[in-house]
Amino acid sequence: MVAPTPAPPPRPTRRLGQPNPGAGRPLDRRAYPPGQPGPRSRRKVSEYAVGLNEKQKLRYIYGLLERQFRRVFEIAKRERGVTGERFLQLLETRLDSVVYLLGLAKSRAAARQFVNHGHIRVNGHKVDIASYNVQPGDEIEVKNTPASRQMATRQLEENRIRTVPGWLTLAPEAFKATVVRLPTRDEMEQGVNEQLIVEFYSRF
Repeated sequence: MVAPTPAPPPRPTRRLGQPNPGAGRPLDRRAYPPGQPGPRSRRKVSEYAVGLNEKQKLRYIYGLLERQFRRVFEIAKRERGVTGERFLQLLETRLDSVVYLLGLAKSRAAARQFVNHGHIRVNGHKVDIASYNVQPGDEIEVKNTPASRQMATRQLEENRIRTVPGWLTLAPEAFKATVVRLPTRDEMEQGVNEQLIVEFYSRF
């Protein structure tokens, strides 16, 4: 019997250069984008296309719709500081992202669901809005119910090799974490050039 041909990797994997969570094969690292005939192609990529790809890559990492992503950028643009870095901080300090970074979920999508289902408390209050931005000094806690703590325990065990970033502290035995400070640039996503995204949105 002829073995079936392996399925190609999902389109976002090669096009955006990001691994696909849960995929059964590693990232295909061909040196040319999908849909092009390999090294023989001499097509020049425009600045617009480069910025668009960078924007889509970051949006894919955080799993946001375009309108959600653009809204965060508009907030960052109005605030003081370097727009690109502030943009990344707002994305990284979303409650679903923080839950993921703490190891309470295997992915940001799973963390979003964990938050939306009411399993997280911030400063003692229920917060079920995944886009909620935490601030320095905030205390994040898993809801004190058997179901919530059981799910958290399982996730912490499965994700124990994940390193909690320095701007967060975690007390796993108490199911609590504290936001010590805002993340610095070197503590956030390294695989993107946020300045290209700023320049891309500045065209509109």
